[in-house]
Amino acid sequence: MRKKILVTGGAGFVGSHLCKRLLDEGNEVICLDNYFTGNKNNILELLNNPFFELVRHDITEPYFAEVDEIYNLACPASPVHYQYNPIKTIKTSVMGAINVLGLAKRVGAKVLQASTSEVYGDPHVHPQTESYWGNVNPIGLRSCYDEGKRCAETLFMDYHLQNGVAIKIIRIFNTYGPNMNPNDGRVVSNFIVQALKGEDITIFGDGTQTRSFQYVDDLVEGMIRMMNSDKSFLGPVNLGNPNEFTMLELAEKVVKLTGSSSKIIFMPLPQDDPKQRQPDISLAKQKLNNWEPNIQLEEGLVKAIEYFKNIL
Repeated sequence: MRKKILVTGGAGFVGSHLCKRLLDEGNEVICLDNYFTGNKNNILELLNNPFFELVRHDITEPYFAEVDEIYNLACPASPVHYQYNPIKTIKTSVMGAINVLGLAKRVGAKVLQASTSEVYGDPHVHPQTESYWGNVNPIGLRSCYDEGKRCAETLFMDYHLQNGVAIKIIRIFNTYGPNMNPNDGRVVSNFIVQALKGEDITIFGDGTQTRSFQYVDDLVEGMIRMMNSDKSFLGPVNLGNPNEFTMLELAEKVVKLTGSSSKIIFMPLPQDDPKQRQPDISLAKQKLNNWEPNIQLEEGLVKAIEYFKNIL
């Protein structure tokens, strides 16, 4: 049966891949975006599909449509963008959540919140399980994003408990792939762009801090499985790749795969930058039909490098 699905932030990096996948599965998709970090180029190929509708809208304002499902992805997700206008960032998370939950309540839609591993802050527990409450600085440079997303999770749970809204919460760990913004300041896009341009590759800190990198197709698969999971399972659930790499290992891989002559240099670590980030995905495996990432770092980097070559 064809579902009518709203994707907020649908012209963004993850949103564009999600919109394409939902259309390929035979659904009708409304893509909502204000283009702060989203980009029309990401969804150009979808515009000819009669079941795809593009709406320029800021989710801090209410939106009305008859839909069956909502994926709430609207929020700048890289430090460069979410710190550019921190008040706007927290408004997008909090008022955006209130607006999509109000819509879901009115029309009886099921709604999924794209939360983030940032809710764990700079974690004291490693790897991070969903039961860990996090170590977050409420007044730091990153708090507009971290606390905005934490508050959105609270709102989702309260709308479910108080109003019976059908909700799902996922926590997304570092994700990369085609349609990333080359200037978003995220480590994978930074390293690839620097390597392709032959510039120095800048590592913040001593290169020993770790991240776990998930290819975007694996994330989209997890999101759709979560939306379709048993209605008693609300989440939160971690979606990420549990294979952990140091920043130095990532930089060396990018240099090797691009054949670049770039040198690796080290810069001071920004405030509240987490030293470690690795998901425990046992819950996702258990609840989402054995979901786990299929595309490992080298294979995914090759695809991402190809994309950046084309747009640079």
